Amino acid sequence: MTGLIRGITEADWPQVAALEAAAYADTSLTEGEAGLRSRARAGTSFVLEADGRIAGYVLALPYPRFQCPDLTRPEQVAHHATNLHLHDLVVGAPLRRRGLGTRLVRHLTDAARARGFATMSLVAIAGKESFWRANGYRPHHEARVPDGYGGGAVYMSAQVAVLRKAS
Repeated sequence: MTGLIRGITEADWPQVAALEAAAYADTSLTEGEAGLRSRARAGTSFVLEADGRIAGYVLALPYPRFQCPDLTRPEQVAHHATNLHLHDLVVGAPLRRRGLGTRLVRHLTDAARARGFATMSLVAIAGKESFWRANGYRPHHEARVPDGYGGGAVYMSAQVAVLRKAS
């Protein structure tokens, strides 16, 4: 399955929120539609559409390096930063382990490169640090991650110029 990656539209939000709720059902990480919307304002957020439905999404926003959004409240400030923070990446359960998450990350990286971001960052949660290391990110254990991300969450970043281009 390839699917179409495109920008998020108004009509996509209920499906995006449903994917988020399902992905984080057993955690305290669910933000809901309002929180997700507040982090997608920069135009660097995308959905993966397959068979007429939203099968996954990636939300990213400009954010100061070594800082990350507080999950307990919506974003109120538009940051002007050279760092693009990958806030959330979800692929629906039936379609996981097919490379779709990697496709979304590469698409986002290409968008970051085209828009002149120098670095990309994220918070690796739930033991996903090894996935992100394999994708070119390195941990910054000294960076403070708010408690809401759960135990073991690690702030990570990469130079955009070093990240692999989509093939």
